[in-house]
Formats: sequence, C-alpha cells, structure tokens
Amino acid sequence: MKAAVVFEKESIPQYADFPDPEITEKGIPVMVKAAPIKNLDRAIAGGNHYSVSSEAHQPRIIGTDGAGYLENGQKVYFFSKKGTVAEKAMADRNLIVQIPERLDFVTASALPNAVMGSAMGLKFKAGMKPGDTVLINGATGVTGKIALQIAKLYGAGKIIVTGRNQESLQSLLSLGADETVSLKIQDEDFKKRIQEIHSETPVDIVLDYIWGHSVEMILAAMKGNGTFSHTTKLVSVGGMSGDTLQLSSQILRGTDIQISGSGLGSWTPEESKLLFSEIIPEMFQAAADGKIKIDTETAEIKDIETVWNKEIPGGKRLVIII
Repeated sequence: MKAAVVFEKESIPQYADFPDPEITEKGIPVMVKAAPIKNLDRAIAGGNHYSVSSEAHQPRIIGTDGAGYLENGQKVYFFSKKGTVAEKAMADRNLIVQIPERLDFVTASALPNAVMGSAMGLKFKAGMKPGDTVLINGATGVTGKIALQIAKLYGAGKIIVTGRNQESLQSLLSLGADETVSLKIQDEDFKKRIQEIHSETPVDIVLDYIWGHSVEMILAAMKGNGTFSHTTKLVSVGGMSGDTLQLSSQILRGTDIQISGSGLGSWTPEESKLLFSEIIPEMFQAAADGKIKIDTETAEIKDIETVWNKEIPGGKRLVIII
C-alpha cells in the first residue's frame, strides 16, 4: 500500500510503498480517507515525543488518528498507534467513533484532537458549569478556537480570549468570545486588564495553551490580598511559548487557584472512555449541525514531502487526503 513513512529519525516523511497493516485481535481494518497532521504527529515522527523517545527508531507511518470506511461501509473516526497517513490502517476497535452521514471526512478527522485538548480540560479538569466565566489563553490556534466554541456549547456565561495576532483575535468575537485581550500590549497593561476583568466577573476557569510568561502574568493579576478569594481553576493544555514558568509561592498561599494539566496520561480510564463514547460523538453532531467549525488546509498524500514543513496559516489544521 502507499503511505507517508519516516525512514530515518527526524527526516521528512516520504510517499512510499509500505506493508499492509497486520491483522490483530484488537484491531479493525479501515480504508483511510483523511488524516490530520498535528504537533503530536510531528513530535512522534521525529522521535521526540515522550511516548516514543526511549524507543529505537524504526521506519514508521506517520499519524495517530484519521477518518475512513470500515469494511461494511460505515464512516468512522479512529485512533491507531501504527500510523494513519496511509491507504489502510489497523484501528483500535475500542477507539472508533461513527461519523454522522452529513459530516465530511476532512472535518471529522481534524476535529477530535482539538476536542481532546479542550473538552477534556473543561469538563473533567475544570469541572465547568453553565454560567462559568472562562478565560482561554492562546485562543487563536486550532484548539483554542474549538475550546471557545465548546465553552459556548457548555453554557459559559462569559468568555475572555487572549492571543498575539490582532486580526485573528478579533475574529473570535464572531465565534462567541465576549472580550479580547492582546498578548502584545505591555505587561503591566495586560495584568491590569486581567485584574479588571477578574474584579468585574471573577474568572472560574483559565484554559491555557501557551504557558510561559503569559501565565505568569495571569497568575500575578489574580494574586489574592490576604482576604477570601474566588476559586479559579487553571488547566494547562499546551506550552507553545515555553515549558516552564516562575511561580511565586505567595500566589498559591494567598489565592484559591488550582493548577492541573489536561493531556495524554492525565485522564482516567473512565474519562478516556467517555471521550470516545460521548464527547466526540456529541461534537461530531454539533459540527454536522453547524454549531462548531474548524478551519482546515488539505493536501494529497503524494505531496507529503512538500507540505510537511509548510507553514500552515494560524488557526488551521493540515489534513492529508488519501
């Protein structure tokens, strides 16, 4: 079969012949029609992700999820550890979701990863309730834009978004954001605006995609003064601006701030099951009904070498069509 294969560690995937996936007891064959390329896939392909960094490199098909047909003609989204950017894949039969007939393969393949990075954090780590005030830090990316729409679906009372690209940031108002705060303004101005917002409508949840200095400023802006403070749950989903930050212990002692992370390894088995049995199906239906939109850029599998290092416009997901 034809597939996008990384033959050498950290090399560009090549469009090449590769053996068909082996039949396994826990697997189910899928004829793949579309597969997204995410930061996770790039890290795994380069051997840099924590899930594969200790393994000796072997030629591997890139991709971790996709959309296609089962042998009975059913449309499904699926997950596979054996690669998905190929004509055929062996899906884990426990990690398959039926796709509504009205939903196209490109959208169905692109949406779940963004849902994982937003719905899981909002629902399970932050325990979001209708009426909550949500601040999405770094909302102009693919996952941040989906988080905004999901927070709206979950009944957020107010949604504040931050980002560096002013045009992209303003466009989020049409998706349901109530207020924007630019990350390009001076630090003191940024902290002052967050303080004002937190004073007017206390922030219940901070869903963060960039970490680093911006989170330091948000935490400093929410620092308590020794009296009772509002409970705020900060959930880290990404680290686009750095993997570390400086955190004053006084903030933790003087503020009711609860910090956690949402990602592979942080969810319970029960939560992971709900992702596939309830959350993704719910979001697929919302997308089919036009309530959630994800921007994509597509390329054919034969062009994988050309598009692998191509700069994709902010807020869009690259999807490979097979």
